[in-house]
Amino acid sequence: MDLQNYTFVSEFVLQGLCTSRHLQKFFFILFSGLYVVIVMGNTIIVATVVSNSRLHSSPMYFLLGNLSFLDIWLASFATPKMIRDFLSDRKLISFGGCMSQIFFLHFVGGAEMVLLVSMAYDRYVAICKPLHYMTVMSRNKCIELVMLSWTIGFVHSISQVAFTVNLPYCGPNEISSFFCDVPLVIKLACMDTYILGILMISDSGLLSLSCFLLLLISYTVILINVRQRATGGASKALSTCSAHIMVVTLFFGPCIFIYVWPFSRFSVDKLLSVFYTIFTPLLNPLIYTLRNKEMKTAMRKIKKEY
Repeated sequence: MDLQNYTFVSEFVLQGLCTSRHLQKFFFILFSGLYVVIVMGNTIIVATVVSNSRLHSSPMYFLLGNLSFLDIWLASFATPKMIRDFLSDRKLISFGGCMSQIFFLHFVGGAEMVLLVSMAYDRYVAICKPLHYMTVMSRNKCIELVMLSWTIGFVHSISQVAFTVNLPYCGPNEISSFFCDVPLVIKLACMDTYILGILMISDSGLLSLSCFLLLLISYTVILINVRQRATGGASKALSTCSAHIMVVTLFFGPCIFIYVWPFSRFSVDKLLSVFYTIFTPLLNPLIYTLRNKEMKTAMRKIKKEY
């Protein structure tokens, strides 16, 4: 194909979640409220962990604070624009804005996947090797795990954007979602991208599936050990792990479905995208604060001080 005869796309049109004006007004109110709760809830968790020396020195809460920080970004890369677009007749996004959404989605999403594996490893050491916990999960080890998650997320994201941004786009320019993602954007390129698409999407699918399998193995080992200990400590560990498993399932389930079977396009894909970009960041502050006595105590202490 002679691409010189075509006008290259400078912006994309987002279809959004729905076309009904009444539903869009309802979603505007709903997601505006949810976004405020997500940002405030996760910010409170980060502030609590940073300001409380006991929590900040704890490996579990140090990792939790970083998870909440990532959740703020995960909810922010596309949600504010989606909320604004509910009031717009034509939902446009520039080419650069589209590539930025892809970058931040895979950067933050990839980092969060690896961080969840690190949190599972933290729980494994705490429950299965309690006597060596503070030695194994030292401050340096925690920092290394966080840096590893950010590095893997960055490398994964760059690999996605580097190929996507260099493809020729000459129309159509309509994306069947409320944000830009690799499977939806590359199929708009003016060339055969089937093989490239498989390679790029397999990268995301492999990262999602491998992290999920590592988490599954970790929590299986943890639950086996917990089952062998009929103690109060084991009961607390089981409660903590069940909360982690809930978050992991809701986060990885949609990701695996979208990236492992990317060419089976279903209308439910938009709903799945909402789950891991909005509801997962919403669940973390609810699960890790309402069910955690130490976090609630630390928050009350901060409230009294101010």
